[in-house]
Amino acid sequence: MSIWKHEFTLDSLNMFSQKTLAVQIGIEFTGFDENSLTARMPVDYRTHQPMGILHGGASAALAETLGSVGAWLTLDDHTRQAAVGLNINTDHLRQVTSGFVTGVAKPIKLGHKVQLWTIEVLNSKNQLISLSKLTMMIIQQRGANEFLIP
Repeated sequence: MSIWKHEFTLDSLNMFSQKTLAVQIGIEFTGFDENSLTARMPVDYRTHQPMGILHGGASAALAETLGSVGAWLTLDDHTRQAAVGLNINTDHLRQVTSGFVTGVAKPIKLGHKVQLWTIEVLNSKNQLISLSKLTMMIIQQRGANEFLIP
């Protein structure tokens, strides 16, 4: 059974990300199944640290992007609820200097007030680059959410 409460496409998720950090660093949603969301990010001048390797903050940004969008897609009512990051913990396990990394987000707990997600970031050889744990808080909004997926 799918965790997603709303229909979406990869095109709609990528359009949803326009004018955000995700676009600035090249994050692109590439897949989903009943229980996970996947995106890739280039390892280049936008995501390097001065030593020429993938910046840890870029890995964390990929993880938070995936977990945040994933959490938002599980909400019952996009017009009255929002998912916001409460805490992220990222362990960096391997260096990458070029190519792409792929993030895969999966929920651990989908509560009504708090969600917990894990995000694995993998290199082109499917080796684990970083592992993040993301806690999302579900908040109630008074007005309509203007950021609905097109």
